[in-house]
Amino acid sequence: MQEERIDWPNGAKVALSIVVNVEEGSEMTVARGDRGMEPVDELGIHIKSPIRNYGNESNYLYGIKAGAPRIVKLLERYDAMASWTVAALSLENHPEIARAIADLGHEPVSHGWRWVHQFKMDEAQEAEFIAKAVSSIEKTVGVRPYGWLSRYFHTDNTRRLLIEQGFEYHMDDYSGDVPFWDRDTVPGKPLVIVPYQLDSNDMKMWIDPAMTPTQWLEYAKNCFDQLYREGEEGNPKMMSLGLHLRIIGRPGRIWAFEEFLRHVTAKKGVWIASRRQIANHFAQQTPA
Repeated sequence: MQEERIDWPNGAKVALSIVVNVEEGSEMTVARGDRGMEPVDELGIHIKSPIRNYGNESNYLYGIKAGAPRIVKLLERYDAMASWTVAALSLENHPEIARAIADLGHEPVSHGWRWVHQFKMDEAQEAEFIAKAVSSIEKTVGVRPYGWLSRYFHTDNTRRLLIEQGFEYHMDDYSGDVPFWDRDTVPGKPLVIVPYQLDSNDMKMWIDPAMTPTQWLEYAKNCFDQLYREGEEGNPKMMSLGLHLRIIGRPGRIWAFEEFLRHVTAKKGVWIASRRQIANHFAQQTPA
């Protein structure tokens, strides 16, 4: 099964999608009515008990207070477009992040109303969850989201509900290096799928403590260089680089993101674009 052939604007050899995840202020905690603490923790400590993990909550808050300014500064310095996959409640709790996205002119992508699993929701609950996220993000950022990223899992209803609520693309897919059409979920109403990448995500430095920023940077650069070579050979692709405020925003890691930006911006023919720009370009080039 072959991937679709695509040409990027101005003959670019590769499209780079920088994805900044904003989950801080929306993670699980009994303080928000959850049954327990957030299981995603850099320390790897999770107790199945209805108690608060104040330490992990403060680690998430670090992303807002210290990590986000560092990331914003680098994106401005290198004039790099990004898509911000945001849990809507995070922006309600921390409107300064919403203002930063708006001021940068970047794209908000919905990461749910909260950073919680939606796979247990019935159709009505999931529809409300999606609608609530759209309304909230439109209020905080000033524009509605047109793309969607779930927390790991989605349901059999998700794509149909996204189409019904005006979404243009879905990114819960890891099956390739170029966008493609989902023509089957709702016949006559195709949806662009813009694949994401987990292997180049900075989350690797949380779930695998053995991965250092140096190793993450080397992997990300190798991924980019391979795709760039394929573009030079006449087969352009796209790369996703997933980031988190509380992870790459640390002083011992942020340098690796800057080195990556320095590496890719030194190359000619790199289109650093939002995921909506990539989805729309694909849709214009390859009508459904």
